[in-house]
Amino acid sequence: MKKLESREDIEHLVNSFYAKVTKDETISFFFTDIAQVDWNKHLPKMYAFWESILFGQMTYKGNPMGAHFPINEIQAMEKKHFNRWLFLWQTTVEENFTGENADMAIYKAENIARLMAFKMDLARRL
Repeated sequence: MKKLESREDIEHLVNSFYAKVTKDETISFFFTDIAQVDWNKHLPKMYAFWESILFGQMTYKGNPMGAHFPINEIQAMEKKHFNRWLFLWQTTVEENFTGENADMAIYKAENIARLMAFKMDLARRL
């Protein structure tokens, strides 16, 4: 299996992941119905996001948490949704890549999912 080591690898990973997300019964509606994601804009942001996280390339400009709060106001983003997101991400990583960066992609996603689930829950309570 291939190591995760380039921008092209990240693009493949992100594209494969979102192909699963858009078909998933648990979370696809966040992307298709609520956020109505423009994939031509979203995917390059996600490439840059993961390139920054995994390779230290400061190509990502944005506020991931801030982008999710408006969605959370329309439809609660619950722990089960983040768990499903994480499951799809981990599965996609493991199906395509191996090595330290693949492990780091899963580890970072776990931290992101935990933090976002906590903050979305907190925002709903305030």
